Amino acid sequence: MSERSVFNFLNPEGGIPRELTDGMATNIFFGDNVMISLVRCEPHAKGSLHSHAEEQWGIMLEGSGKRIQGDETFEVKKGDFWKTPGGTEHTFEAGEEGAFVIDIFSPPRDDYRTAGSGFGKK
Repeated sequence: MSERSVFNFLNPEGGIPRELTDGMATNIFFGDNVMISLVRCEPHAKGSLHSHAEEQWGIMLEGSGKRIQGDETFEVKKGDFWKTPGGTEHTFEAGEEGAFVIDIFSPPRDDYRTAGSGFGKK
């Protein structure tokens, strides 16, 4: 039997679940060179400041929020996307309607290959 190739971001069956913080959870999907994280945020949920070696891109599918990256804060809304170079401290705070974000990492994060909780190392 071959490995599954088709998924749906509205029903993240087959992903690795991870509780990032209160009100912020994800399902993670791995490829050989890229990892996709489907992050759902309740209204005003706020992540912790952290960094990791992997490059990260985020795409706001629904809602809004604030992306804090290094010394900058960006207001983001549906349709916006952003990049975060590896090693850059960052976090996210959802807006009043919450947020649904797709994060793309390259290379995949080894610390997210199993179900768990929390963000990367600070």
